[in-house]
Amino acid sequence: MKNIDDELYKNRYRVKSTRLSDWDYSSNGYYFITICTHNKEHYFGEIVETQNLASLRMTEIGKITQHCWLEIPNHFPFVILDEVIIMPNHVHGILAIENIASIQNENDVVETQNFVSLRRKQNKFGPQSKNLASIIRGFKIGVKKYASMNDIIFAWQSGFYDHIIRNDNDLCRIREYVANNPVNWNADELFTNKNNVKTQDFASLRMTEINKLGI
Repeated sequence: MKNIDDELYKNRYRVKSTRLSDWDYSSNGYYFITICTHNKEHYFGEIVETQNLASLRMTEIGKITQHCWLEIPNHFPFVILDEVIIMPNHVHGILAIENIASIQNENDVVETQNFVSLRRKQNKFGPQSKNLASIIRGFKIGVKKYASMNDIIFAWQSGFYDHIIRNDNDLCRIREYVANNPVNWNADELFTNKNNVKTQDFASLRMTEINKLGI
C-alpha cells in the first residue's frame, strides 16, 4: 500500500510547482514559508557577528521586508504569525491560517463600523483574498512597491516554497531551524557570498531543507 504522505510529497516537490494540488490553502493550518530574492542577491543585508551573536545587518529594503511581514495580520486578519527571520537573500517565516468561516461575521462587522478609516489607511498590499498564495503575493507586492517608489534596486524570485506543518514536533524543529539560520548561514543551502557564487533550483533546494529538518 502506498503511503499517502509519499504521494503528497511526490506531487509537492515536482519542478513545475511547489503547491499541493489537493490541499486547500485557505484551510486551518500552519505553514513554513521560504521566499527568495532574484538570483539570490543580497538585497536584505549581510550577516555579521557581534559579541559572538550572528545577526543580519539590514539594508533599508531588509527593514521594509521585515515590516511588511509583521504587517500581514493587519491586512489578512485570519493570519497568525509565528517565527520569522530575514536573511541576506531570503525570508523564512511560519504562519497560521485560522478557520475563515468562523471569523467572517466578526470581520464583516468591524469592516462596516470602520469603513472610512480602513479606506483611508494606506495599504501596502494588493487585493485581499483568503489563501496562502494571495497572502504571500500581497506581501511581495508590498516590498516591491516600496522599492520602486524609493528607487531601490530589488527583485523577488518568482514563487515561494511552502511546507505544511503537520504536528508539534514538526513545528518545534522548524522554529529551531529558523532561529538558528543566522549562525548557520555559511552552511545554509541558500548561502551565497557577495559575488553570488552558489545557486540551487527550487525543487532540489526545498527537498534538501526538508531532509535536513527531518520532516
